[in-house]
Amino acid sequence: MAKKDPTDLSVEERLKTLYQLQTTLSEIDEKRALRGELPLEVEDLEDEIAGLMTRIEKIQADVDEYQRAVAQKKGEIETAKASVERYKAQLDEVKNNREYDTLSKEIEFQTLEIELCNKKIKEANFKIEERKAELEQNQAAVEDRRQALEMKKSELDEIMEETRAEEEKLKIKVKELELKIEPRLLTSFKRIRKNARNGLGIVYVQRDACGGCFNKIPPQRQLDIKMHKKVIVCEYCGRILIDPELAGVKIVTPGTEEKKPRKRAIRKTVKKSDDIVPEAED
Repeated sequence: MAKKDPTDLSVEERLKTLYQLQTTLSEIDEKRALRGELPLEVEDLEDEIAGLMTRIEKIQADVDEYQRAVAQKKGEIETAKASVERYKAQLDEVKNNREYDTLSKEIEFQTLEIELCNKKIKEANFKIEERKAELEQNQAAVEDRRQALEMKKSELDEIMEETRAEEEKLKIKVKELELKIEPRLLTSFKRIRKNARNGLGIVYVQRDACGGCFNKIPPQRQLDIKMHKKVIVCEYCGRILIDPELAGVKIVTPGTEEKKPRKRAIRKTVKKSDDIVPEAED
């Protein structure tokens, strides 16, 4: 049998199908709500771990740079010491004061270079210790976050395993219902649903008010909604409105509520002298 074209459906059929779609989507939302904030928490932990790993790499690069600088300064010290030893040996062969002063200044300069290199090495070693302590803190933080991530992922996987089968069935139902709805109406519904805080794109009238924003609906507009002749939206929140009957909801009016039987009051009498005086009701 050929499928009925969505555009051939009456307004009443479109609205009924749309409400069924809303109900199914709400069920999916409930399944996803069971996960709570877990997906976001997992994502945040993954981002945090990635950030910590980047920081660890930078700290390790700093440590390597300082260690290279220390090795370089140690090499410069060895070169300076060799120069000092050579200049000292040349002092024994000087022929005049000018040569002696020149060699003495060179020895003094190389000695200062050694002192400066030792100072730089000391500063670099201090920085290395600082960075290593920071590296250990970040590595401990990564390990802590990884443990938390494993726990959150385990919780999330457990919840998803429980709801996956039901959610898949609901998704299939959603696709089937969407094929029965006119594309333009479906697009409008999805836009309304996306902007709605509670994910409701179509609601039924409750106590003469919109079931989404609870603003009062004028009587004439309520009558139009009951007629099922056209798609009517709430003038306050923009949600599509239908009457409870079309949504399959039974509304109990105050006049139809079952009255509880009243208990009959029992009057008691007591004798006082010769008169009988009725006692007050309980």
